[in-house]
Amino acid sequence: MRVVIAEDSVLLREGLVRLLETVNIDVVAAVGDAEALLAAAQRHQPDLALVDVRMPPTNTDEGLRAALLLRRQHPRMSVLVLSQYVEERYAVELLTGETRGVGYLLKDRVADVGEFLETLHRVAGGGTALDPEVVSQLLIRRRSDPLDGLTRRETEVLVLMAEGRSNAGIAGALMLSDSAVAKHVSSIFTKLDITPADNDHRRVLAVLQFLKV
Repeated sequence: MRVVIAEDSVLLREGLVRLLETVNIDVVAAVGDAEALLAAAQRHQPDLALVDVRMPPTNTDEGLRAALLLRRQHPRMSVLVLSQYVEERYAVELLTGETRGVGYLLKDRVADVGEFLETLHRVAGGGTALDPEVVSQLLIRRRSDPLDGLTRRETEVLVLMAEGRSNAGIAGALMLSDSAVAKHVSSIFTKLDITPADNDHRRVLAVLQFLKV
């Protein structure tokens, strides 16, 4: 796998480079701003771009806007956003477009290096990865109505899925049986036309569909 890293913190950038190189991931470029990211992506055509949201010159949303541009210019290139922040406007655009090979993780919630590396491989392979906290914040901020085809109970289940709850956790929160929750989850997948796939997490894709409302 060939990766471009875009991170303005020198220590974190170099740390990511060393981490990836220890597991034989080829870091073809490591840059500190969005303009350099776009140039490196054009030059090296990596499998995946690992991108921070806030980078120079304004340290607001340059990284995320560059990630959107990469998705348009290089549709086969995967993008994994790694940030301390949920940038609402462009995050919604990134996550509700083509969902193949896209992810958004929060730095402070990455607690296991092995899981992080597994996520990197999954997104590079065309899968999806989304921190439940990202989805939860976007759902709250957008205040969207549920998809027309979902019942009230299915919507409640979907919101709890966005928070990262397991079926057992949802059952406890809604005082339902495990089998009832499983039926609701299955119904959500059916109504949103989300079929099983090796590289995709159907629970994440269901939440992404909800964000499109």
